Order: sequence, then structure tokens, then C-alpha cells
Amino acid sequence: MKTLAAPHGGLRTDATRPPALLMREVTKTYDGAHTVLDRVSLEVQRGTFLAVMGPSGSGKSTLLHCAAGLDDPTSGEVHVGGHRLSGLSETKRTLLRRRRIGFVFQSYNLLPSLTVEENLTLPLRLSGAAADRTWLRHLVERVGIADLLDRRPAELSGGQQQRAAIARSLAARPAVVFADEPTGALDLDTAAEVLDLLRELVDEWEQTVVMVTHDPAAAAHAHAACVVADGRIDAYVTNPDAAGLARRLTTLGRR
Repeated sequence: MKTLAAPHGGLRTDATRPPALLMREVTKTYDGAHTVLDRVSLEVQRGTFLAVMGPSGSGKSTLLHCAAGLDDPTSGEVHVGGHRLSGLSETKRTLLRRRRIGFVFQSYNLLPSLTVEENLTLPLRLSGAAADRTWLRHLVERVGIADLLDRRPAELSGGQQQRAAIARSLAARPAVVFADEPTGALDLDTAAEVLDLLRELVDEWEQTVVMVTHDPAAAAHAHAACVVADGRIDAYVTNPDAAGLARRLTTLGRR
């Protein structure tokens, strides 16, 4: 496990293309006094799997919300796929999220009244985009749910639901997929399968994934781990291993 002094990551640098995610001096303050993020700068190149970790209250979830356009920073800039998110109206941020950002959540967020196929195409319908059937067929075959498209979420296992959620997040070919504790509701074996799938999608398709997790074993599947403490990036670790991350988190918890 190698720790870098600078909090700028990315294993596939390409100067001809903008990074998948760029945060510059991002600060988030609530009620004008409580600072949750303090001048955070982060660069994630395309085709990178980044895990974001930190103790409870460190600011990691707020980092994800600002990076994904779910919240607007108090100051600083956020760019996704070369498009600026920060400073946009809520309506414009929503439209940009639908086109350029995918989400995977711990609770899957599949609509129970819709079939798997209807859940996959819902974001496209909401954005007014036509579904690329060839791409969707390739996608469901790759994530292993091609034979489940006519089922409803209640008929699926937790792992199958999360695979469906991953496929949905990729349906619009986003610049970045943000995953918030994607394995928190899964057993250890199923969690490992889902994390392996995310890593393979990054390595094979150069998809960019930014995952918030409290689990060092989950973070060890990523190319790199960004450790957040007290609203700042404490370390950026390449080729993370679970034991090293656990030690670092324990040290942070004793501060």
C-alpha cells in the first residue's frame, strides 16, 4: 500500500481529456458556522475505481453529495466529465445528473412496482433519452441479469438487486458512477462478488467509480482510497490493502 502526499488521484492520466471528476477547493458549511468539508481538492481520472473512507462524521458522505451534484458546495468548484456542476440551479443539476452521473445505493432503490427492465430504463425515460437496446442487452449480459428482466425486485436476492442497480447506473453511459455503501446490506460472499464486478467494469470498460464505504475490505477492491478526516483529505492511498486502511482508520479514531 502506497500513500501519496497529494490528494490527487487517477491511474490512467490522459491530458487530452478532462478528468472524470474534479473538485477544487470545495467547502461545505451549514448554518454559516459548521464546516463539514474544508477546501477539498480531488482529481479522479477516467477508468479509476476510488474508495472514499473516513470515521463517522468525517465528511465523506458530504464529499460524495457535493461531487455527485446532490448538494451544492458553499464555495469551490465541482466538474464531472468536463461539465461544471457547482453553481447550477437545482433543475440544471438534476438534468446533468441524469445524463452524466450514475448512482448505486446500499438499499438498491429499485421501484418495487416495476420489472427489472423497467427499472433499468426509467432514468432514460425521465431524461427523455431513447434506450440503446444493443447497449442494454450487452450490459445486462455482462452483469449477469439477462434472465431476470421480467421479474420484480421482491423476486430477486440482494445480490441480484444490486446487480440490477449497477446495470441501471450504467444505462446512460455516465461519466462517473457514485456508489454509497453498495455492499452494506449484503452477506460477505455476495458483497465480494458485487465489488469484483465493479472493479471489472472499471478495468474492462474504463468506467469511473467513486465509492463511499466504511469497510476496509471493500475499499481494498479499488485502485485507490481517499481517506477523509475532519472535513479534509488526510491521505490518498494507491493499491490499498484492508489491513493498512483499518490501521489508518483506527489511528484517526484516536485523534
